[in-house]
Formats: sequence, C-alpha cells, structure tokens
Amino acid sequence: MMMTKDRIGGLLFLCLSASYGYYAGQIPMLPGDEYEPFTARSLPTALAGLGGILSILLLLTSRASEEQRVKLSGLDFWLVAKLLVLVSLFAIALSWIGFLLSTMFFLMGGYYLLGERRIKILLLASVPFAVGIWFVLARLLGIYLAPGQLYITLFGG
Repeated sequence: MMMTKDRIGGLLFLCLSASYGYYAGQIPMLPGDEYEPFTARSLPTALAGLGGILSILLLLTSRASEEQRVKLSGLDFWLVAKLLVLVSLFAIALSWIGFLLSTMFFLMGGYYLLGERRIKILLLASVPFAVGIWFVLARLLGIYLAPGQLYITLFGG
C-alpha cells in the first residue's frame, strides 16, 4: 500500500479523533447531568465522532498515484515544531488566564507563525472568533469555562 499525503493525514486525523473521543469520555459530569440532553461531554464526543467518520472517509476515498506519494523534502518541520509548542503553551495558559484570553493569544500566535504579520488582521481574525466561541459555550450552552487563576487571584472567585 502506497502511503500518500491523504492517507497519512487521514490516519493522523483518525488517531487524533480517537484520542479526543477517549478524553471526552473522561470529562467529569455534574450530579444530575445523566438526565440532561446536552452535557459537557456532548459536543466533544460529537466532534470526535465526526472527526472519526471524516478521517475514515478520507482513508477510503484517497487515490494512490505517483503524484500523491509522500515527499519529505520541502516540508517545514520547524514550523510544525513551533505550532506544537504553541499548542502546549495554549494548554498551560488555559488554567492560568482562562479560555477567552488564551484562545485569543493562541489564534494570534498561530496566524503569526503561519506568516500573517498585520496586527489588524491578527486581531480581526482571532478576537471575534474567540469571543464567539466563548459566548456560544458559556452563555448559550451554559458550559462552565474556568476564568483562570490570574482572574481569580485579581478579582476573586
């Protein structure tokens, strides 16, 4: 079996979806949540399932041609390493500065690493998205998002 970019991407995405689904099942439930139609586990579980289905479809529909063969030359592994460090910093920042600020900084850092240097575009592409996701999760769906240790230290719990 020839390894193509689509197949490698599908396999990586399938592994990511499976591990995400596993950890989605580890999200603690509040007492009485088992009777609710939508809980803290619902959206992550649905995303993991959707990711698994899409990655399997990618694996099944990918064509094996010589043009699609994987060529490692020209790939920017240094950029991948920097993005992985950024993801790790995002995970650490979540508990310290909260979802909203860490998501904004994560998106701005990601866009910056990918080549965007205009401040106006960085802000417009990250702040409304982070605020929108925070609003949907925290206000519309009622999911508790911890404000972060810094906020609790400065303004109290």
